[in-house]
Amino acid sequence: MTQKPDFTSDYLRALEIGRPPNVVNLFPYSKALLVSGKVIDRAMQAKGNAMTIAANGRSNFVIRGVLRAAQKANTAIIIEIAKSEGGANAYCDVSLWNMARQVDAACNEMGITVPIAIHADHYGIKNEKDIEQAKTEIPTLFEAGITSIAIDASHLPDAQNLLANIQLNSLIPKWAGYETEVGEIKGKAGLSTVEEASFLIQGLNANDIFPDWIALNNGTTHGIEASDEGIQVDTTAQIHHALAPYHISGAQHGTSGNNSDRLRAIASQTKTTKANVATALQMISWGLQVNDYGNAILDSNEQFIKVKNEGITEEMWAELTAYAESKALKKGDYKKLNLPFENNLLGQPAEIRERMVKRVEDFVYDLLVNVFNAKDTAPLAIEAILSAGSYDLGPKAQRVEDPDEWTESKIVERGATIQSDKGPEGDFDD
Repeated sequence: MTQKPDFTSDYLRALEIGRPPNVVNLFPYSKALLVSGKVIDRAMQAKGNAMTIAANGRSNFVIRGVLRAAQKANTAIIIEIAKSEGGANAYCDVSLWNMARQVDAACNEMGITVPIAIHADHYGIKNEKDIEQAKTEIPTLFEAGITSIAIDASHLPDAQNLLANIQLNSLIPKWAGYETEVGEIKGKAGLSTVEEASFLIQGLNANDIFPDWIALNNGTTHGIEASDEGIQVDTTAQIHHALAPYHISGAQHGTSGNNSDRLRAIASQTKTTKANVATALQMISWGLQVNDYGNAILDSNEQFIKVKNEGITEEMWAELTAYAESKALKKGDYKKLNLPFENNLLGQPAEIRERMVKRVEDFVYDLLVNVFNAKDTAPLAIEAILSAGSYDLGPKAQRVEDPDEWTESKIVERGATIQSDKGPEGDFDD
């Protein structure tokens, strides 16, 4: 599906000044408005009580469906992939190094004119080896068109999490969107606290580092949920209130496991402006039966329900499930089918590919308009660029903490006094 783009004078001016240098270098003749994550955050703040989708583009079908929904809703959005999904050990064909290219190409093909940030999500740091690899790898992500990144060292103790963020911050362009995280996403285990979140943000502030978003373990998980219990709205609001002096927004992870009412509450009662959606979009594109909030429904035999004549063909679904059985994949590991089957799915007839994309489009449009309150935020994003006169909107905060109180030795000393439950050990990657 293509449409004739509406290139208003404001859009053309934003295109001229609002695309970051790496995007201009990669796509010098593009009409797609790829922008810093800061732009998207400011647009949601300008509307108020609004958050937009940060869609994990696990496949080309998901990317296209999300872009079409955003255009229809006139919404500024984020397309992202996590390091675990699209990094060096990827389980998706879409990667940290080709995602911007896929988004830019799709925008130009389909006449998409809403602002879009390209986000490297959950760039995980678990040890010193990861830090050393990041020093080489993070610059390559921005060379490949990334405009926003989440440094996720939440697997580490609080002091090491903070120190890792400080150590790697010089690798992130000042104009880029920046997300930090406290507390691994582990459901109700190891919930984040005000003390932990304040320690991280205060320590960053003292070092002249001003994140756009903070992600919390606020009661949700990644992947498939058995129920709609999840996000702790009150806990989230309490932490966001405590961080108000630092002007930081919230990033909500694991939305696929939460019903629409809870997501509306997150948008209306907290400072969340970014809501990650991943597994739901994958399942919807395949044609699986899902509930109100995108979780795949299982039958009496605990099997996925493929809706006839929706998503992929029944024959292709049989191939996917047979492959999953041969690899002994659990239901939550069907995400690992993305990489081996992407080209098979791209080789389906046009009408099949279209219905996959349309299914994603319809679901995301409803989220943006009726749940996230993000409709008509695209002009607000463009306005933010024009007001700044630049692709670089600058930080929302300024330093209020004393750097002398946040030296490395004092960070380690302070971190040792934090009493918190980090939850069980295990693999909680996105």
